Amino acid sequence: MEVPWAALLLSTVLLSLSSQGFNWEPDRNFISAAGPLTNDLVLNLSHSLGNQGSDLASESNDIYVCQQPLPSFLPQYFSSLHASEVSHYKVFLSWAQLLPTGSSGNPDQEAVRCYVQLLQALKAAQLQPMVVLHHQILPASTAQRDWAFTDLFADYAEFAFQSFGDLIDIWFTFSDLENVIMDLPPQESKAFRLQTLGDAHRKAFDIYHRKYASQGGKLSVVLKAEDISELLLDPASSVLAKDSVDFLSLDLSYECQSVASLPQKLNELQNIEPKVKVFIFTLKLQDCPSTGESPSSLLFSLLEAINKDQMLTIGFDISAFLSCSSFEDRPSCSLTDSLTAVTEQHHETPAVSSSPESAYQRVWAAFANQSSAERDAFLQDVFPQDFLWGVSTGAFNVEGGWAEGGRGPSIWDQYGYINAAKGNGTPGVASDSYHKPASDVALLRGLRAELYKFSFSWSRLFPTGQESSPNPQGVAYYNKLIDNLLDSHIVPMATLSHWDLPQALQDHGGWQNESVVDAFLGYASFCFSTFGDRVKLWVTFHEPWVMSYAGYGTGQHAPAVSDPGVASFKVAHLILKAHARTWHHYNRHHRLEQQGRVGIVLNSDWAEPLNPKSQEDVLASERFLQFMLGWFAHPVFVDGDYPATLKAQIQQVNQQCGHHVVQLPEFTEAEKQLLKGSSDFLGLSHYTSRLISKAGQQTCTSSYDNIGGFSQHVDPSWPQTSSPWIRVVPWGIRRLLRFASTEYTKGRVPIYVAGNGMPVGESEDLLDDSVRVNYFNLYINEVLKAVKEDSVDVRSYIARSFIDGFEGPSGYSQRFGLYYVNFNDSSRPRTPRKSAFFFSSIIEKNGFLTKKVKRHPLPRTAEIPSQIRAFNFPSEVPSKAKVVWEKFSNQPKFERDLFYHGTFRDDFLWGVSTSAYQIEGGWDADGKGPSIWDNFTHTPGNNVKDNTTGDTACDSYHQLDADLNILRTLKVKAYRFSIAWSRIFPTGRNTTINSPGVDYYNRLIDGLVTSNISPMVTLYHWDLPQALQDIGGWENSSLIELFDSYADFCFKTFGDRVKFWITFNEPLYQAWLAYGSGEFPPNVQDPGWAPYRISHVLIKAHARVYHTYDEKYRQEQKGVISLSLNSPWVEPQDPGVPREVEAADRMLQFSLGWFAHPIFRNGDYPDVMKWKVGNRSELQQLATSRLPSFTEEEKSYIRGTADVFCLNIYTSKMVQHNTPRLNPPNYEDDREVTISDVDSSWTTTAMNNVVPWGIRRLLNWIKEEYGDIPIYITETGMGLTNPTLEDTDRKFYHKIFINEALKAYRLDGVDLRGYSAWSLMDNFEWLNGYTVKFGLYHVDFDRVDRPRTARASARYYTEVITNNGMPLAKEDEFLYGEFPKGFIWSAASAAYQIEGGWRADGKGLSIWDKFSHTALKVENSDTGDLACDSYHKISEDVVALQNLRVSHYRFSISWSRVLPDGTTNFINEAGLNYYIRLIDALLAAGIIPQVTIYHWDLPQALQDIGGWENETIVQFFKEYADVLFQRLGNKVKFWITLNEPYVIAAHGYGTGVSAPGISSRPGIAPYIAGHNLIKAHAEVWHLYNDKYRTSQGGVISITINSDWAEPRDPSNQEDVEAAMRYVQFMGGWFAHPVFNNGDYPEVMKTRIRDRSLAAGLNKSRLPEFTESEKRRISGTFDFFGFNHYTTVLAYNLNYSAAISSYDADRGVATIADPSWPDSGSFWLKVTPFGFRKILNWLKQEYNNPLIYVTENGLSRRGDPELNDTDRTYYLRSYINEALKAVQDKVDLRGYTVWSTMDNFEWATGYAERFGVYFVNRSDPSLPRIPKASAKFYASVVGCNGFPDPAQGPHPCLHQPGDAEPTDGPVRQEVPFLWLMLDTTEAQTALYVLFALLLLGICSLAFLFYKYCKCSKQRRTQPSQHKLSPVSSF
Repeated sequence: MEVPWAALLLSTVLLSLSSQGFNWEPDRNFISAAGPLTNDLVLNLSHSLGNQGSDLASESNDIYVCQQPLPSFLPQYFSSLHASEVSHYKVFLSWAQLLPTGSSGNPDQEAVRCYVQLLQALKAAQLQPMVVLHHQILPASTAQRDWAFTDLFADYAEFAFQSFGDLIDIWFTFSDLENVIMDLPPQESKAFRLQTLGDAHRKAFDIYHRKYASQGGKLSVVLKAEDISELLLDPASSVLAKDSVDFLSLDLSYECQSVASLPQKLNELQNIEPKVKVFIFTLKLQDCPSTGESPSSLLFSLLEAINKDQMLTIGFDISAFLSCSSFEDRPSCSLTDSLTAVTEQHHETPAVSSSPESAYQRVWAAFANQSSAERDAFLQDVFPQDFLWGVSTGAFNVEGGWAEGGRGPSIWDQYGYINAAKGNGTPGVASDSYHKPASDVALLRGLRAELYKFSFSWSRLFPTGQESSPNPQGVAYYNKLIDNLLDSHIVPMATLSHWDLPQALQDHGGWQNESVVDAFLGYASFCFSTFGDRVKLWVTFHEPWVMSYAGYGTGQHAPAVSDPGVASFKVAHLILKAHARTWHHYNRHHRLEQQGRVGIVLNSDWAEPLNPKSQEDVLASERFLQFMLGWFAHPVFVDGDYPATLKAQIQQVNQQCGHHVVQLPEFTEAEKQLLKGSSDFLGLSHYTSRLISKAGQQTCTSSYDNIGGFSQHVDPSWPQTSSPWIRVVPWGIRRLLRFASTEYTKGRVPIYVAGNGMPVGESEDLLDDSVRVNYFNLYINEVLKAVKEDSVDVRSYIARSFIDGFEGPSGYSQRFGLYYVNFNDSSRPRTPRKSAFFFSSIIEKNGFLTKKVKRHPLPRTAEIPSQIRAFNFPSEVPSKAKVVWEKFSNQPKFERDLFYHGTFRDDFLWGVSTSAYQIEGGWDADGKGPSIWDNFTHTPGNNVKDNTTGDTACDSYHQLDADLNILRTLKVKAYRFSIAWSRIFPTGRNTTINSPGVDYYNRLIDGLVTSNISPMVTLYHWDLPQALQDIGGWENSSLIELFDSYADFCFKTFGDRVKFWITFNEPLYQAWLAYGSGEFPPNVQDPGWAPYRISHVLIKAHARVYHTYDEKYRQEQKGVISLSLNSPWVEPQDPGVPREVEAADRMLQFSLGWFAHPIFRNGDYPDVMKWKVGNRSELQQLATSRLPSFTEEEKSYIRGTADVFCLNIYTSKMVQHNTPRLNPPNYEDDREVTISDVDSSWTTTAMNNVVPWGIRRLLNWIKEEYGDIPIYITETGMGLTNPTLEDTDRKFYHKIFINEALKAYRLDGVDLRGYSAWSLMDNFEWLNGYTVKFGLYHVDFDRVDRPRTARASARYYTEVITNNGMPLAKEDEFLYGEFPKGFIWSAASAAYQIEGGWRADGKGLSIWDKFSHTALKVENSDTGDLACDSYHKISEDVVALQNLRVSHYRFSISWSRVLPDGTTNFINEAGLNYYIRLIDALLAAGIIPQVTIYHWDLPQALQDIGGWENETIVQFFKEYADVLFQRLGNKVKFWITLNEPYVIAAHGYGTGVSAPGISSRPGIAPYIAGHNLIKAHAEVWHLYNDKYRTSQGGVISITINSDWAEPRDPSNQEDVEAAMRYVQFMGGWFAHPVFNNGDYPEVMKTRIRDRSLAAGLNKSRLPEFTESEKRRISGTFDFFGFNHYTTVLAYNLNYSAAISSYDADRGVATIADPSWPDSGSFWLKVTPFGFRKILNWLKQEYNNPLIYVTENGLSRRGDPELNDTDRTYYLRSYINEALKAVQDKVDLRGYTVWSTMDNFEWATGYAERFGVYFVNRSDPSLPRIPKASAKFYASVVGCNGFPDPAQGPHPCLHQPGDAEPTDGPVRQEVPFLWLMLDTTEAQTALYVLFALLLLGICSLAFLFYKYCKCSKQRRTQPSQHKLSPVSSF
């Protein structure tokens, strides 16, 4: 064997030990030390003694003392040591030489410089100095000053640290204690002298670590190994061995003839406690004859001992194994040749008789003789503590959103559509992760993943691939993903390139073009700069072999280039260069600040020779690995170049073929240096193994196998998977890891297993992937063996993959995901597979040992006093809580429902709830006894829907891992569940304890605690053991004792972890439904008596259990205990009638107060309950009340037996007082109320009505009734029948219920501490069976394994928990500021809506005249005949505008008033004169007219010939406009051609709800009308542009309207597309032709054409523009006139192709978020955020046009009210969003409020009012009266925005005076106290009345004050948080 091989072997073994089994700076190398310099060595090397060896461990007296100049050969000598894999070199300083006097005050500077040069020479040779401060000779002066030795040495040490510390990381104080002791004054005892050295060492240690320790600096002292035990026993010297050392340094002597082996001797050292790291400072080998054990075999023994036993050895001295010599003046050192023999002995293999020549052969040989039993033996052990468990995805596999958010196409997008994958799958939507970052991270949290490997989509960040075009939306997506990961404590591992090159770069050659390297570097640099502050693990390329081989070799992958001989190798070449440059860029520019790591992930199979005895097959196997793994690994991790094997094979192929079959590029020397070492870790993907043989007949075909000279095979016994290329061969990964460590990483860099997994196929069970569980189990265990038995430095295991995704050519047919993705559902729901639960368990245990649960500290419930302060007096009748109705019942709807933004207290307890019988199943499993519900559901005729039972339910008894997974995913802080009494006590008694049942609850509780989720345990949730029911159930008072014994057992068994106990759930239902109505088991029907008896027992049982906990467990366990009570909120039918209020209060006392009053007040039932039941009992001629009585002792015992108030609330009721029948007795009749019909505004669900505001009122009622007790909402939810995963209704339910609870907490001071949603998952819903579902998670009850899948409500609830409420988003905060100078403020109206005068002065009929006079067309049969009579009220209208302070007024001209028949045959001068007078009046008032030419009122004469469906109308419209331009153009400078052509076309000619009311051709007529409208606009624009613009100088454009659309589910790509489609079909229909390219939006053309053809038509129903028409239409605008009112939630709705309509073509359905405030119009919800969004959309879509908002406003219905707070709110918030849009650089120039005054609102007549002026239609003069909104709008106009109040009052806010009604000075009389007075008289009378009233109020206030002084008032806040004192409005 050659000497370099020996060095390589040592380096491989030594460096593979780096960081194994101990925490010694894992990034550093294992220490292999040589030195020090001796005089003999210097002499030998100086005299060129040939090959004569020289012992580097020479005797101490031969230590070289530094002298200048240093020997010239030292640099070469040190370099040869480094080449022999020596990492550190020992340097012995001379104290006597450096400090001759012993003191640092007078150093020898020449000696200092000499040592500095020596240390620098070592560093230059890449050797790390290890410096000994003192070895032998003391300065002479120390001999006379022994008392000062400690201080002198400390002084010297500090001098050395200061002088040389920047060059040294490892120090030793002393290396030979025996000699130093001998040099100390002999008169002192040896123990004293040892103590002196110990003190000196400690002082030096303290000085170093306090002042000089560099990062990672260490200090120790060298001790003799045989003295360790003695030193540890002596307190005076133990400081030297453990207390003041960073590691233990040993001087170890070993006699080769000794009985004990070297490993045994080393193992003895490992028994030191506590465990310390050990460095073998000197290894002295004695008596080792040449015939005995050689030094090199001892080295192998040493290595094996370290490998085998995971000793804490950080390095050792290898001087004994080095031979140094000088030849031709070139000194060199190497490992001794005797290593050759050792390696031959240790690595014999069947196929290789001589010594192995490669790492592969050594690794293969190490396992070749294993039996299958040895090979497959399962290792029960755990991974290192800091091992990372992760999952992976790739962008193109899962993201979808292929054209969303500005993303550019990648090569996979084009490949997916051209080279269709299996099943025609494309990556367009994939798993839709682009829209699901938060929910995906939630799933990772549920999985317990510690690391997530994902990739950036290059084309999402840079659509063109070039750094010059970053996409902010792509950046935002990845920022959100990364931030979510970090918030969940998951390490992001970001891959820069995972096969998805931007198509724009591929169009220029892709990875065959050298320029792509620069592009990649720019992209990587951007990612480092943008995300590197949070991402610390970077992967440059994921599996570049796949890119080169499959993408450019076989062409199976994108970009589908098939050129294995040339392109494949060129691509690999450029990828390697790109990787190296990227690594160096990070190293130079980012590493210091970001402290991250950059590596590469390579994939490789393991190669096993087909014939182990064939040397050719062995060599072929090695070639296979070098062609797969070495192709990329060798340049990066070895020498910067391709493997010699690969190069030789390619050269051989080319020579044999006589031409270049393969073109392997060459690296320059500079490139090799750049490549070598350019990775901080090796990521390794591995899936399977191959059997390899030498290739058969060699051909010149440039195939992969042919080039490599091998053939691939599989062992038929290897289990198959659904993938043809993956066989299950677990042991291959261990061998591959050992090979990679030996060949490449060598311990220098760690290995991350970055991809391992197997797919299941579509034909297999997609959820029960047991075969994958087995795969993971075996493969992970083999990785563990590599770590534990082979000492491979593996840092992570990353499973492929997190979720199912697009798998390239196989499409979606192969499923690698731990989570199943349903690709048939547009929401792409994820459901955990069995493998997900298995992987979670591996992560929890960190391997394969049963791991004791780490009990995390529980989230504390709020600090709650152990005893509540209950009132000792009863509630009044009616209770004082009636103030709640007084406070809330008369709230305006707008104020009541307005959404409130804020957060809950920091320790708010977010949870979910379930109960045992409803979810557990296992009804008779493992010894469980039957419950009353088991008995009931198994009894025929039980009235349970579909005769279902809870026998299996959700099978939670067997699905614990699944439940814990979804709880972690939800991010809840608490889980409320109940214990099945009969599961732990089968007979209900503690004489029979069922251990499996107890174990189940222990495992559940432990799992919760480990997941940092607080268990909230309900002891009784209706499932009484049947054995106890057999003795009478709750009618038997002995159950009090039995319940207490059961509870006592639970407290004792689980109370160390459970801190929140609930005794009973909803005892009201237990009493009434089980014993009153008899609907629930035990089905007792005794409605007048039994409910009261049962409640009596339940209350006493609760109190008994409370006292048991209080007296026996509370002090130690520190928990809280209560019971969960339920009640609806009760609203009186008429809050103004006291008797109705009393009835509502009474019903609450009969439900909630029944149990709450005894516990939270005085220990007794509410007086109203006692009174009513007692009186009715007497009237029923009963001797006593049917309501039992408590004794005084019982009252005292019951009172205060709850620490918190737990409330279950679902709905509200509306009641009236009622006197019911007396007999038969009935609890419901005792209440004396009637439940009224529900309010029509209440939403009805499967079980309850949704009345969100009820929860706020009930919480307030509890506060008023029971004081400021902490309240937990323990149940609330919505039951739905057959809900989909997109359970939007339930999401909104929780949204508005939580918001009302937030109002109660923040605004009302209710001490609310928690909220638990019912329920975690679908379950057995009692009598409804499985027909009604409350679950946040869907459960598939058709499958045995009951898989759980998150619904939309689950994702939303997690979002709320994450935010701890509903905080105001940053973008929604109010913005103070002004609009740009010159901003236009306007108000709007339209001719038909305000003018009236419908037949005045020759006006012709319009389509609205006819439409409104047609029956059933307009609400209330209203018409515009009179409207606001503006035709006769120009002056009043102008005054109103002046009061608004607007600069502009937008109005329309009635076409039929100017041209009665629509043509220019006759011009009506009277009509035209009206507009001239109006315009003159406006100009005189300083108001600029904005004239709309057409606002929907087409002359009826033109409609009679087809209207907008007749193309001739284009010319008629042009001629009409020409008249206006001629007659008015000299005064009008702002023209709008058409107002809202969408409404004209869609509703005038589609739905028919607008004039002309055509609805017969909804799929054709709207498009024809729209087509003509667009052409008419274009013609009029060109008319003005060509004929009038120059002379008149005006502007002209069109006004287009559009809602904004948000996706119903933003995480659903289909909904996102539907939302965009909605906007394009509404706004884009008319905007795209005008403001873009003259044609309709592409989505409109495509969809209408496709649906037309599908319906059997031969062309699209959407007309087409000719090219000339497109050119004429495009650009016909001077500004963008825009009307906007509201936002919708959109989702996809597929219509049958047979349906021909605009709506069907659009394919979108819309809903509204119920938290959005209503208006007077069904279609208009208050959604200010949408205004800013759509303005920004216009900017992006149409190149930032100049925009004028020409309409925006709010409608109201009902009785007129001048204080229109809702409209004021609307205007304030919408205008503020416009201001934000201006800040977004939207070119917004003006805002127009709709409307100036209440008017005729089309089909709704006068029922809907938009005006800021009220028009009193009951007054013939139609006065315009300003509303509050008018004054507000005038202030905004005057201020040109919103001045910041923090800067003080702004002058613009002071108006000259309130606006007055605008009618003339007509005397008005008003009724006053039955008198008719004029306004002055009435005013005087009012003042007098007011004075008298004020006097009365003052008198009452005085009396009230006197009364209040006598009462003690107390008001507290609900938490330490400051609450907002203002109302929600």
